[in-house]
Formats: sequence, structure tokens, C-alpha cells
Amino acid sequence: MIIHPFKYSRVPGIFFTLILLITAGLCNAQVALTPGKIPFETKYLKTGKYEMGCYIVDGGRETEISSFIIDINANKETMSIVTTLNLVGAGDPRIDTIISDGKTFTPLYRSSFNDKYELMLNYGKEVTGYHYDKQSRKKRVIKEPVNEAFFDGYCYPYLLGLLPLASGYSASMPVYDYRPENTVNLKKAIIEEVTSGMYTSSLTGAHKVWLVTVFEQATNDKYVYYIDKETRRLWKVDIFSNAGQHILMVDRETDFNPFKSTFDKVATMKLIKSGSAVISGQVYAKDNENEGMLSGIAVININKKQYARAGTSIVLIPYTDFFKEWIKLNEASRKKGRAVPLPKEAAECIKTTTVYDDKGHFEFVNLMPGDYLIFAEIGYVHTSRRTEVVGYTDTYVNGLYQGTSENTTVRSYVGNTSATVKKVVKIEKEGETVEVKLKKTL
Repeated sequence: MIIHPFKYSRVPGIFFTLILLITAGLCNAQVALTPGKIPFETKYLKTGKYEMGCYIVDGGRETEISSFIIDINANKETMSIVTTLNLVGAGDPRIDTIISDGKTFTPLYRSSFNDKYELMLNYGKEVTGYHYDKQSRKKRVIKEPVNEAFFDGYCYPYLLGLLPLASGYSASMPVYDYRPENTVNLKKAIIEEVTSGMYTSSLTGAHKVWLVTVFEQATNDKYVYYIDKETRRLWKVDIFSNAGQHILMVDRETDFNPFKSTFDKVATMKLIKSGSAVISGQVYAKDNENEGMLSGIAVININKKQYARAGTSIVLIPYTDFFKEWIKLNEASRKKGRAVPLPKEAAECIKTTTVYDDKGHFEFVNLMPGDYLIFAEIGYVHTSRRTEVVGYTDTYVNGLYQGTSENTTVRSYVGNTSATVKKVVKIEKEGETVEVKLKKTL
């Protein structure tokens, strides 16, 4: 059984629907689903590690409250899922483990360890184990007979995408979820309806999905799962609690990798740390005050240089094939309103420095021979000169109207703005100092 993150004891169950695959099928009447009686397509289960973010939605505003790392290991014998829950502002993480039969998904074992309690369950002809409350120091021994087949409450959400989903599909699943306050631990999760929908990812665009609505008898909470029609990946979950809370869960797509180039962190890190070459530079802007057709052209080039202020950040990127591809991908994605994030290990190989004086000077040291992209965003004062019409003069000769002429004046407007400057710099050999000017004529 799953529940929204404010009910701390059973959060991770919701995340097990990641990466679900199945062949198509039809079922228009609600059926009872039990282990061993469902044609699960286990060959589509994928071993991997994934992450989801959890947010509370209030007045249209989303506030992050937790994140989850889900480690799935599936083979012919068993399916194990280990989740790590990290609550925002909390201390130690919570770790939950569920092991089920790899073919029927009959539960075999479950445990939960956190700063509030410990839970360990072994499934067989009986459910045995213990629950230890760390605050009250009370330990309960669990021994409960098994009279019918069921799924573990932390496992069943993972199985939703393995079902023959279609518009109008409905079913119910018996699930076991132990809680000390329960009088009955076995209740149903009811798939109320399945409809078609869309999910749009900021990384991978639009996806056709099944909207699977599930009602839990144990909690009176409702869940809407966004399951990819093609891959059965879980993109999103809306949770509507009986207390009126709305919780949103979103796949962070940490496995997203659009790159064809291979990234070598060791070699790239050496480029920026293990050499003896230096890039010494100066960054400034030059405002030409022109408008219209002359905009961007320094016709006379008499205006003073406006140097980047001391403390302005300058960024250096090793201009390898990987980073070139990343830049190209972002240029293409930007046209679609999306961005391609840089992998963490690649981001660690970007070097930064700051302007150290009032003349816009900066430098990068310990560089090896190679190509580097240097860029900065600088602020400057832009002066705009415009010719404006302030009136008209009518001309008459001997009382006859001859025409109208405009009365004009030139006015100046001053405002703060910014510009991005960048340049590819090549270091030919060890020990050399390359001088570079990052300038922008505006």
C-alpha cells in the first residue's frame, strides 16, 4: 500500500512503478488480480537506479519536500527494490527493501529502517517479523496467518505498468501493509479507471500516457499514475489525500543521456589542473550609441571601454568533443523551449575565476595544451541617441500653403543592460601564456 509523503511510515511504495513494460491487451470489466494469476511480462523488467522528486502543491505553487532514490534489481528468481528517502531538512535517510518472487511477485521479504522505527517481515505460510518503535521503545512481534494470496503494499504500484492497460480497464488487487494501529492489514487497491493522456517532460518532450486512477481502501487516498504507453515508464503521480492535500511526484530522469560522445572525467580534469600554461585576459564592452541600421557597428569607435567589474565571474570550459556536443544540443533544444542539463561529473570539470581589478583583467592557470571556451556575462551602461519629432511647421507663400516640415531634436537615453561575451582560445604548448581580449561592441 502506498501513501503520500506526509504519512512518513509508507512513502517509498509509490516509486516502484518506474520503467514498466508490457504487451497490449484489453479488459473492460473489473477483475480481481492475485499473484500467479496475472500474465506479467517479466522480461520487460529493467535493473537500474532512478530518482523521483516529491512536491506539495498549494495554490498552484510546488514546494519540494523529499527525493527518492530507487534501486531495482530484477532477475528470473526475484525482484528486489531498495529505496532511499531523503526528506528536505531531515537528518538520516530512510531505507526500505522489498523482495518478491521474480515470476508471480508473491512477497518474500520487506524491511524498513529509519529514525522512528524498524520493521522486518518474512512472508510464507505466515507473515512473521517484528515492529520496533524507537520513541516508545516498544517492540511488537508479528505472527499472522496467510489465508489468501496478496501483494505487498510497497510492491503493487510497480506492477501497475505490467498490466494489460487500455481505456476502460479496471481491476482490484489485494495488498498487505502492516501498521501497528491496524485491525486488518489486508485490504484492496482498486484501479477505478484508465484513460489516455499526455505528459510533457522538460528534457524529452511530449509522451502519450495512460492515466491510471487508483483508490486505496486502507487510506481513502486517490492516486493518478502517468504511465508511458510505449515504455510503461512512470513519469508522474498526483496524490489526492482524504485530508485535502495534493502531492505531486515527478521522475527526475537522472538516466537521461542524449550524448553520443563519451565523457572522460580523468582526462578532462587533467586539462584544467595538470598543465603549466596560462590564459591571461581582459573583458570589456564598448557602447557605440547607434540605433537602427547602425546598431552594433562602432562607426567612429570613440566611446570609452566599459570594463567588467572586479568580481565578475569568468567561465572556462575544456572545448572537447563532449562539451561541443553539449553546446550544440542546447542550441537545438532552446528552440523548443527546453535545455539539456550537464552531467554532474562533467560540470565538475568547468573552471571559473573572477575579474581581479578595475580594468577587467582575469587569468586561468595550470592548463594543458588544448582548446578552451571562455565566456562571461558583463553589465554595462548603454547610451541610446534617437532623433525625435517634437513638432511641425507649415509654410505659406502669399497666403498659399507650400508644405509642412518636421521639427526634430536628438535625445539621449541611458540604461543598464548586460551582454554575453565568449571566445575559443587555443593553447599550443606547455608553459606558454596566451593573451586574450573578451570584448563586445554594442
